[in-house]
Amino acid sequence: MVSAQELVKQHRFLMLSKSWCPDCHYAIAVFKKYNVLDKIALVELDKMPANQATELEKQFTAISGRKWVPTIFFNGEVFGTEQTLKELDPSDRTPSSAHPASAYPTLSSSWPWSNFIGGSALGPSSRSSGAELHELRGRSINTLPPAIIGPQYSFPIMLRTSLRSLAKPAARVSLRFYSSYPLSTTVTLPNGKSYEQPTGLFINNEFVPSKQHKTFEVINPATEEEICHVYEARKEDVDDAVDAAEKAFKGSWSTADPAIRGKALWNLAELLEAHKDTLAAIESLDNGKALQLAHGDVALVINYIRSCAGWADKLTGQYIDTGDTHHTYTKREPIGVCGQIIPWNFPLLMWSWKVGPALAAGNTVVLKTAESTPLSALYASQLVKEAGIPAGVVNIVSGFGKITGDAIASHPKIKKLAFTGSTATGRHIMKVAADSNLKKVTLELGGKSANIVFDDADVKTAISALVAGIFYNSGEVCSAGSRVFVQEGIYEEILREFKAAAETLKVGDPFDLSTFQGAQTSQMQLNKILGYVDIAHQEGGRLITGGERLGNKGFFVKPTIFADVTPDMRAYKEEIFGPFAVITPFKTADEVIELANDSEYGLAAGVHTKSIDTATYVSNKLEAGSVWINTYNDFHQMVPFGGYKQSGIGREMGAQALDNYTQWKAVRIGLQKPT
Repeated sequence: MVSAQELVKQHRFLMLSKSWCPDCHYAIAVFKKYNVLDKIALVELDKMPANQATELEKQFTAISGRKWVPTIFFNGEVFGTEQTLKELDPSDRTPSSAHPASAYPTLSSSWPWSNFIGGSALGPSSRSSGAELHELRGRSINTLPPAIIGPQYSFPIMLRTSLRSLAKPAARVSLRFYSSYPLSTTVTLPNGKSYEQPTGLFINNEFVPSKQHKTFEVINPATEEEICHVYEARKEDVDDAVDAAEKAFKGSWSTADPAIRGKALWNLAELLEAHKDTLAAIESLDNGKALQLAHGDVALVINYIRSCAGWADKLTGQYIDTGDTHHTYTKREPIGVCGQIIPWNFPLLMWSWKVGPALAAGNTVVLKTAESTPLSALYASQLVKEAGIPAGVVNIVSGFGKITGDAIASHPKIKKLAFTGSTATGRHIMKVAADSNLKKVTLELGGKSANIVFDDADVKTAISALVAGIFYNSGEVCSAGSRVFVQEGIYEEILREFKAAAETLKVGDPFDLSTFQGAQTSQMQLNKILGYVDIAHQEGGRLITGGERLGNKGFFVKPTIFADVTPDMRAYKEEIFGPFAVITPFKTADEVIELANDSEYGLAAGVHTKSIDTATYVSNKLEAGSVWINTYNDFHQMVPFGGYKQSGIGREMGAQALDNYTQWKAVRIGLQKPT
């Protein structure tokens, strides 16, 4: 018989249940409602021989210290229903106003589900006796009284995997751990081509399994089908990666001739170019973005790594004349081991933005990929070794934010932390970094950027910029021009042309080269977007186009535009992160400047006008790190990118990116007059 200990080790989420238990039925109903039931393995004790069930229940009780079921184990730790839902959130964000924690279903307002384990189905205010519970045994959830379940959560009993079938992988069981999984696997792309995908952790220039041999599933957003599994790093794996990075930093990498680092980065860029078609295909497969756009991403990656190669030997100090009695100079030195955490919207591009400048400056890195999009960074990592970059300089760990990310953010040997993601998670990262060893932190966070069209703008050019601003990369862009402001004299014309342009965009199969907008990265992101459609309707927005899912397979949504949106509406204020534009009219330049700046974010903005006076006046007053004039989402490797206000700290790209990865040392030598 498989032991309880082994079962807990083999499965990320494991739930102990009995069919007569109303708490179990409730938990199953909640997981079913939130589409995560297939990610949880159930041990149904009453579907096993009595002696086996009794023995297992004793073992589980010993492990958990609890006598009541259901008991939910997450990586060996006892968890509750709400905690489980949060851990299964693939967006790695804290509950937002669109999906607050309070929206999780509860049986009654008094039921403390935030720590749901133990207790009875009647809740704390009327704890049931053993006799009352006995009466519930064997009854279907549909026959339980409303006081226990509530009419809105009447689900039939959902039977799941029993212990007898746990030895075989159930169909579509996500995030399942395997005791053994290959360190690479052959992946066949939608275009019929195949490639070898690394699946291990990249530590010390080798792909290795995680210490606990745990893997998680990676999904193709366009088909909702499994691509492969990759190994999940936990604290002990992060420790190994940091040790490797520290050893490499203290070795020759940080003190070598900078030209050697530059040559290694140049070699890496050449290899990336040689593999560019495969990298673009992986990016499209893993993220769901259109393949034609993924090719553009990879081109930016190659250019940026080349740019970093050029910077390696140009990080010079300065001689400072302080008089004849002293010789004074400054020098720029690397910081040490850098922890880097990247998002899922531009996996490979964010990899390059983090790794490139860190290596050019002589640092070493431990980088965590987003759990939903780890594949392109893992593939690129094998090119790191081939480029001649020494072992331990680049280490890539796949994993989840609350485990792997926190292990990086809190690690005492990591001296610098860089994060790209949501503002809420950025706050958490900054706190953890401060509480550990006061790491130097750079953050590239959320946005709700203004895209402003004046009466005198060239309409065709402006429409192209509006489309690029909000529908590029399926709207999953931190700098997305999601708030569109149009001057009154051109308002209706822009609405007509913007609607027509949105409706001509091809949405669908990412590997069709005529597709402009692919899939959203996850079911959760799709649900979030559609949730904001409902909110915008309720708050009085006028739907111009879109606002619905496209098809029933894959996470596709139609390009969406709402007009007549006012500053008090949630769709106007909150970052949606999808192809969802809101349009607001304005009268004067000063009015639109005030509207644009009235936001907690300040990442980017666009201004569309033929007047250089208007463009200069408005851009000077906008509180944004990037302002694009008559263009949008227009990036270049030599131009810094980053945010004002709650959109971040520090800059990516350009010379300014190197500031994140160097520290200044002043040297002052006292001189004596020779005798």
